[in-house]
Amino acid sequence: MKMNETHNSCEKTEPVLYRIGMFAAMNRVSVKTLRFYEEQGLISPTKIDEETGYRYYTLDKMALIHQIQALKMAGFTLDEIMNLRSCDDEESVILKKKSELLTKVAEITAQIAILDGYLAKKRPCLLAPVLIKTLPECKVAYMKTKLTSYDSLFEKMPLMGGLMESAGCVCALPEYCFTNYLEAVEKEEVEVELCEAVTEIKEELGELKFKTMPGLKVASIFHKGSYGTLMSSYEVLFKYIEENGYKISGSIRESYIDGVWNKENESEWLTEIQVPVI
Repeated sequence: MKMNETHNSCEKTEPVLYRIGMFAAMNRVSVKTLRFYEEQGLISPTKIDEETGYRYYTLDKMALIHQIQALKMAGFTLDEIMNLRSCDDEESVILKKKSELLTKVAEITAQIAILDGYLAKKRPCLLAPVLIKTLPECKVAYMKTKLTSYDSLFEKMPLMGGLMESAGCVCALPEYCFTNYLEAVEKEEVEVELCEAVTEIKEELGELKFKTMPGLKVASIFHKGSYGTLMSSYEVLFKYIEENGYKISGSIRESYIDGVWNKENESEWLTEIQVPVI
């Protein structure tokens, strides 16, 4: 064909029409679903035969069906899909839904971790699973010292108790007695603050000082038994923190609930380990 010859383009063909049953099968949905989508205004047939009422669809409707199905699988309701189609800022709506889903994922992950904690509770020293909670701000009397072993507590705590009595301290209720570790727990000699929650701050008396401890978000676990087996509970707690994306954000506390002062048998001693996290 010469360049200056007139070229007649191919005539456009009419799109193929598919009856509703065939179109439903092609998209792996039911005829009932297509009719429901039509009633809800989500998708309409390309053609409706006036005499028979048969509904016909063209292939360009498939993309719309796939969009609806994908949004449903992503958690959108049909009402939300309708609103999305008429929304000026579709992206912001989808990003909001994504944020909601990520929040649910985090909640479900935390729930799974709690169940893992219950499974770990089979260890005799674990009284309850790991829990994330917030400790309120509290006033404390404290004494800074160094511990070489847990036996050191039995020497230091009576000394601190005598100073508190001399200072006229009144213990807060519920009672909260704990060791605030200023250094790594596993060191041979550890600098700590021995703390007791009190109702008010008094004047310093010798080694006894006072301050307000801030509120904290902590990962907490209860340990049943002697202090010599505490590391097994630390292992469970640190594993939980790592696997759930938390980071340690402060000094570890050991809160002594039951011990030598009220329980003769070491197996009945109860300690709560509290690790600040973010």
